[in-house]
Amino acid sequence: MGAYKYIREAWKKPKENSLWKERLVQWRKEPVTVRLAKPTRLDRARSLGYKAKQGIIIVRQKVSRKRRMRPAVAGGRRPKAYRHRKVLNMNFQQIAEMRANKKYINCEVLNSYYVAEDGQNMWYEVILVDRTHPATIANEKLNWISLKQGRASRGLTSAGRKNRGLRNKGKGAEKLRPSRNAAYKRKANKK
Repeated sequence: MGAYKYIREAWKKPKENSLWKERLVQWRKEPVTVRLAKPTRLDRARSLGYKAKQGIIIVRQKVSRKRRMRPAVAGGRRPKAYRHRKVLNMNFQQIAEMRANKKYINCEVLNSYYVAEDGQNMWYEVILVDRTHPATIANEKLNWISLKQGRASRGLTSAGRKNRGLRNKGKGAEKLRPSRNAAYKRKANKK
């Protein structure tokens, strides 16, 4: 087996690693967004497009697992009106990408991956690319990202596409493309 395969095997059961608890204790004390010198999961980062080159940075983003619901309404309501609704129709990974992008506004999100979680938080590492860096513009495989802006906010990253249901294709996925809203309007116009 190659080195990356050993790393991949180790990350299948991360809690068995002796460093797991120590890492979480340290990460809880750190700020929400931390820029890293190198990725924690090198195999995953490389598979998602990371290269140790100028213009590409790695950021570890902490996302709270709480406050996903609206606060309970004051006063009496019938059960139908009293229900809690999700505030965000996004997964934690997409939220992490958006927050990392907000911190580094000159960069664009290439991709992200899961690193750890505990009872209160989740951590993701986000791969960011500097759009205006000369090395990025000169790189033929990466210069397409210099023309894109706000990929994470528009749900164009892998996590965003998953949340929008765009992993499904063909029969049964007719109401997902080009978007749920467009499919709904198309149905409304047929009547």
